[in-house]
Amino acid sequence: MKRKTRNKIIVWTLALAAAAILVGGTIALVLTAGTWKAQIKKSQEKICNKGWECSGSKYCCNDTITDFFKVYQFENLFAKRNTPVAHAVGFWDYQAFIIAAALFEPQGFCTTGGKQMQMMELCAFLGHVGAKTSCGYGVATGGPTAWGLCYNHEMSPDQTYCDKTYTQWPCVEGAEYYGRGAIPVYWNYNYGAAGDGIKVDLLHHPEYLEQNATLAFMAAMWRWMTPIKKNQPSAHEAFVGTWKPTKNDTLSKRLPGFGATMNILYGESICGKGFVDAMNTIISHYQYYLDLMGVGREHSGDNRDCAEQLPFNPSSPTDDQKQQQSGS
Repeated sequence: MKRKTRNKIIVWTLALAAAAILVGGTIALVLTAGTWKAQIKKSQEKICNKGWECSGSKYCCNDTITDFFKVYQFENLFAKRNTPVAHAVGFWDYQAFIIAAALFEPQGFCTTGGKQMQMMELCAFLGHVGAKTSCGYGVATGGPTAWGLCYNHEMSPDQTYCDKTYTQWPCVEGAEYYGRGAIPVYWNYNYGAAGDGIKVDLLHHPEYLEQNATLAFMAAMWRWMTPIKKNQPSAHEAFVGTWKPTKNDTLSKRLPGFGATMNILYGESICGKGFVDAMNTIISHYQYYLDLMGVGREHSGDNRDCAEQLPFNPSSPTDDQKQQQSGS
């Protein structure tokens, strides 16, 4: 090869290498700039501290729950819980709810958005709680929606809800994993996951959820704030609208709103079956609480039901309650 030709090849090779270094450097600079921009934005994000109830979070800059939800309102929403015929007299109270909520308010629980959205989320969460712990019936004094927090555990369990095939949270000898709590927890793996979430050993001591109202509320709030599976929304995200549905979600008629919260928490046990009583009861409690809180049921939001939604996590026909599976 002639020296002139060889020199040209060397020059072109060096030029290409330099170009590659330049392009790579430009990309690196762009990425670095993007990273710094994100970090600067995060560092500039306002953080507020409001004492024991909410600190160290941007959500604490909004009203906290005690700003708009008082003792008398809790008593009004759950007016029949301490009547002699109720099954958890003296168990549930406002203080237990607020202490539990303080763990999740910095994460956005009832502190996301403006005051109306915050009150709507409170009513949505309590709508599930009220419906799942109610002993009201059609002709009950005050109506069926007045009897929320009547129970704190399943009264006549027909099994221990132990799934021995689930090795991450194996059943503990002597423990029974029947429904307990504000949004009842079933099965060993759900107790294990919820306990891990709130840092309490519920796998060995599931009875804590019917002995301590604060823990019972905490477990329910953890479930509300935690996705069932990765790449799925939590009930909180689905309700406040921070969840962006995929194309598959849209085709499955899963859209942000109260209906999606029922899908996430209960799946096909009540969703995708038309306007069944179990679904309507939960919606009725939600709207009843909206009225009592002065928000009004006309502000229930879009997509209130899950009558036509396909479930996020289909379960076997005989294991509907296993919809409340552990987050993974």
